[in-house]
Amino acid sequence: MIVDVLVIGAGPVGGYLCRELSSNSISVLQIEEHAEIGRPFQCAGLVTPSAMDKVALHDTTLTDVWGARMHSPDGTSIQIGNPNVVREHVVCRKRFDEAVVRQGIAAGTELWLNSTIINSEVMDDHILCTVKKSDEIIEVKAKLLCGADGAHSWVRRHAKLGRPPETMIGFQAEVVGYPGLPGILDMYTGHEIAPGLFSWVIPNGDTHRIGLWVRTKDVDERSCEMLYDYLINDSLFSFRFNDITEVARYCGPVPAGVLKKISRERILLFGDAAAICKPTTGGGIGPGFEQVDLMLPDLLKCIQNNDLSEKALNKVSKKIDSIRKNHRRARQLRDLFLTEVDDAELNEIFRVFARPEVIEMINELGDIEKPVPLGMKLLKDVPEFRKMSLKAAWTMLLGN
Repeated sequence: MIVDVLVIGAGPVGGYLCRELSSNSISVLQIEEHAEIGRPFQCAGLVTPSAMDKVALHDTTLTDVWGARMHSPDGTSIQIGNPNVVREHVVCRKRFDEAVVRQGIAAGTELWLNSTIINSEVMDDHILCTVKKSDEIIEVKAKLLCGADGAHSWVRRHAKLGRPPETMIGFQAEVVGYPGLPGILDMYTGHEIAPGLFSWVIPNGDTHRIGLWVRTKDVDERSCEMLYDYLINDSLFSFRFNDITEVARYCGPVPAGVLKKISRERILLFGDAAAICKPTTGGGIGPGFEQVDLMLPDLLKCIQNNDLSEKALNKVSKKIDSIRKNHRRARQLRDLFLTEVDDAELNEIFRVFARPEVIEMINELGDIEKPVPLGMKLLKDVPEFRKMSLKAAWTMLLGN
């Protein structure tokens, strides 16, 4: 079989990539290792309004989230948000993923399920890929191989493109019986609950999604399941979980930091495979869509001219330097306010957050898609945080 582009993975980023390529008269074959789209489910299911607008799949939304209740280790709580401003759409990931992939098919993409890539070899004018489709071995000649195959990307490993700069482990359970507030997600912090990061409870129609994530380097003898059990059974907040009943559990890695290099000759990585998840929330759909949008114009020219050398694709890849820079700054601010502080310091930070003028600032500037302006404003204008400014400036200067 001969195509312009072979895309590995049929998640939302792979589906969006296929739609955009096919809509520009590029022949695309997309393969997915599972028998159905949207399974297994390994995501909190949050889609930002800007990402949702790109695919117009509002009918897959279960709940709109406009605010958050954030809880410190000692129980200090603050509520932020504006009921008139939707911050996230909570979607049915199976329906959402299927619909995005369907858009690609409608634009001309061919989809194979139960199919995996088992080898690829760069030739003079194409890349020769060996695909196992059910029990059949098929050779596919493509100008370009795109890996949108997630955190465990075969394409990334095969191309020796390294490991994600930062990897988190996420765990989530779907439950009924949680006493949440409409349109509000809960965030719980503390070393005993989610060392370095946080736990969440997201409204999900008639249910809630309770989850947590931690950096792999912060994982000690406690597994994510043990941290979850502590939250719901033994923590200061356990009373909120007295009446819950679990209906499902999920677990998976969250790669962040953006790989230093996402391309080889005739090979490109997208989405989680490129470690493009946000370091502040773990969200990968919005950044993945943005990556496609930034790279597409130059990539189309390369495909049309069959100029897919490593040099040419490195130039295309530079289009996401803005994402890499923004994610690095967001991670630095996350570390200052959350990840690199102990519980006592975190409690003090929350006491400052709880002041009316600070909550007003958060509500005015807070943006889950662009957290850096708020973080910088807090460092500049809140006296208690000014002592952190020098550390922030030094960290950003060093580029750590």
